[in-house]
Amino acid sequence: MVKIVVDSMLGNLARWLRVLGYDTEYSRRTRDRDVISLAVREDRVIITRDLGLHRRAVKRNLRSVYIPPDVVEVVDMLALVAEKLGLSIKFDKGNTRCPLCNSKLDIVLKAQVAHLVPPEVLNKYDTFWYCAKCQKAYWQGRHWKTINDVIETVRSRLSGSAGKEPSQ
Repeated sequence: MVKIVVDSMLGNLARWLRVLGYDTEYSRRTRDRDVISLAVREDRVIITRDLGLHRRAVKRNLRSVYIPPDVVEVVDMLALVAEKLGLSIKFDKGNTRCPLCNSKLDIVLKAQVAHLVPPEVLNKYDTFWYCAKCQKAYWQGRHWKTINDVIETVRSRLSGSAGKEPSQ
């Protein structure tokens, strides 16, 4: 599976890629040289809004995806990245990552997260994920409709571009 490093301007995209299960490094304080160094050291694809960083990465024969400034909506960013890298845009409940720290999330029993979530959430939902590093619990709450809508929109855009040659 592809590993990714996202520059400091694309935090929202990083969170989405993590939820979709992609190992995505991101920090608001990462400098360009650190992004390149991480990409080299860990064989990561760079995703950036910084055209200079993108060009330096390509010059060093690193894989890089440039997100132009006019691409502002997360659905457009995800569609662009998925097309360029051949990523699958789907939620796999057994392969998702913490949107905050990038650690793999574990599916856990309700009892294991009862101390972390409100009682009404425990009563309403059956599936929970836990991040051991952040010690946070996640579940498919009301926001899940938005997540599904974004995923379906991206998937429909990708299927609409079937047969088109991806531009580099």
